[in-house]
Amino acid sequence: MNKQELINNIKAKKSFLCVGLDPDIEKMPEHLKGKLFEFNKEIIDATAKYTVAYKPNLAFYEVLGSEGVKAFEETVKYIQENHPDIFIIADAKRGDIGNTSKMYAKGLFEHTNVDAITVAPYMGEDSVTPFLGYEGKWVILLALTSNKGSQDFQFGKDENGTPLFEKVLRKSAEWGDDSNMMYVVGATQGKMFEEIRRIAPKSFLLVPGVGAQGGSLSEVVKYGITPECGLLVNSSRGIIHASKDADFASIAGEKAKELQEEMAQLLAENHII
Repeated sequence: MNKQELINNIKAKKSFLCVGLDPDIEKMPEHLKGKLFEFNKEIIDATAKYTVAYKPNLAFYEVLGSEGVKAFEETVKYIQENHPDIFIIADAKRGDIGNTSKMYAKGLFEHTNVDAITVAPYMGEDSVTPFLGYEGKWVILLALTSNKGSQDFQFGKDENGTPLFEKVLRKSAEWGDDSNMMYVVGATQGKMFEEIRRIAPKSFLLVPGVGAQGGSLSEVVKYGITPECGLLVNSSRGIIHASKDADFASIAGEKAKELQEEMAQLLAENHII
């Protein structure tokens, strides 16, 4: 999916919601525990009209071994066959020496055919560029995350006072552009979005941390929106695990609808729709 197609879908659905498909067995309804695909299918059917992206986190599948990987692949296939307009992000956080990254990219882009892969930039250019060689596919590079440990390295400054996350943004602009590279920026970073936008004014940002992690959607939009929207805001457990009862899917749909309606208002206020 190219950038314009993603923008068109945001405008059509009046939404920039990304639903994280991170099924936690302990939080699933009893009758579906361990049945990841069946759980995901119900979530997808209840939320697809409100979202423009799904983001399965591979850790929640790989923990179950081959059966979990199978469920991941079935989930991706189900979205592609039933909702081909929805952007699919494999949240894998890959990043290794060039030959290894090449195999990671081949597996997820060629075998599974997802639209995007999250990638860690720590090992530099040759660990990232193998993912950038696929037309219509995206790298989503970790830039500034919302976890407590982000303070350990991402804000560390060099001798010129430049924090590491800024160096990641500036250096990675030499490898890709806003047509094939996005950045992960945590919703709890608040006004830091202004600094991100100063360096990457046109890039899409994947923003986790809204909802259960305490990030503010209105604040993300205030500091991070662009004339084309430029945001994919993710909510995972706040939607998919809002209930563990038999009505879990309908509750997930309600939560997704609430976010979509708030997003529609924000898009209108910023004259995007």
